[in-house]
Amino acid sequence: MPDSSGWGPSGPSGPSGGTPGGPWGPYGGAPGGPSGPYGGAPGGWGWMPPPPPRPGVIPLAPLGVDHILGGAFATMRRYAKPLFGLTFVGVAVLAALTLGLEYLAYLSTKTQLHRMTEAPRSIGWTDLRAVLIAFGAAWAMGAVVSLVASSFIQASSAATLHDAVLGRRAPVGAVWKRAWSRTPSVLGVTLLLGLVVAIPMILLIMLFALMLAATASGDPFMSFGLFLLLLLIVVPLMIWLFVRFSFAPAAAVLEGASPVTAMRRSARLVRGTWWRTFGILLLGGLITFIVSIVVDMPFRFATPAPQPYDLSTQGPASVTEIYAQMLPDLGRSLVLSTIAGIFVQLFSLVFMPLVSSLLYIDQRIRREGLADVLMRAAAVTEPPGGPDTPEGPATPGGPEAPGSVH
Repeated sequence: MPDSSGWGPSGPSGPSGGTPGGPWGPYGGAPGGPSGPYGGAPGGWGWMPPPPPRPGVIPLAPLGVDHILGGAFATMRRYAKPLFGLTFVGVAVLAALTLGLEYLAYLSTKTQLHRMTEAPRSIGWTDLRAVLIAFGAAWAMGAVVSLVASSFIQASSAATLHDAVLGRRAPVGAVWKRAWSRTPSVLGVTLLLGLVVAIPMILLIMLFALMLAATASGDPFMSFGLFLLLLLIVVPLMIWLFVRFSFAPAAAVLEGASPVTAMRRSARLVRGTWWRTFGILLLGGLITFIVSIVVDMPFRFATPAPQPYDLSTQGPASVTEIYAQMLPDLGRSLVLSTIAGIFVQLFSLVFMPLVSSLLYIDQRIRREGLADVLMRAAAVTEPPGGPDTPEGPATPGGPEAPGSVH
């Protein structure tokens, strides 16, 4: 099992589902022990338990919202090279393959497209069918490539967090190898999750089609009201399913689980904490939206508005002539908007997987005593001859504990 043996399901959990020894785990006395006034130790005032160890980007204790969001930002700051480097590679490969597929579709239907633009009234079903098949095939293959690239990016984020939590270095090559080996499993999770979420939507579309057919002979207001009621049922159901299985990609990478096992693990970990998981994921989505606005605004102000076409020219203008006049400003606008879009896409593709993976780790710390396993793993000395890249702080030496992360 690649680099994730120590992240599998742990042994019995402590009281209240926390780490062994109670909610405080190994970091301090459990509630109910001897203490002085105001929660202090005997003979002292205001005594507090020692802080939990923090070898990496998060403390090895139950995490609050600040730890989860702060850990995501800290991981992006300290491990920018493997995170954004591999994400950029995935986005670049996806863009290159998509453009290549579209160019091949254009070459195969160049004659038909020329006829459609020059003499649209002479176009027949044979030409239209060739264009639809060519570009439909390019779109389908591009969708498959997009799913693979998205799964690889999710896997690389979780694989980087694997080392960030332990405070280890994360060389790009090692993260690439670990992420690529788990990409098929994450892809399976993505397909299963898409299927599970799509089933209610498909049923809603079928019911909507039936109501449209019945509207001609019935009351349209009643049909619309019924559709609205079904919409209010289906949309919350889709959100509930998405949150319930949101930990599955992290489980597929950090536990080396199969797609079905990862889905089951996610459902088990989310049980009882759905609203907390939903709220933090929603807050992460809101932060992503705000960052996209902040990044986009400077580029938007710097983007010149395309000049309108001069209608005073003699004779009807072709599409080529219109674009030729607007191209100087339009080209600059496209370049700036593309740069802004790349920054926003890189951030969103990395930030949300980190948030969901940290939520997954938090639930395992609370329920399965994962903090003990992580502490033992963080104490393992990095193998000699490792890279000297400063992606993370060096870890203290110590004997290797059973079940630790290699």
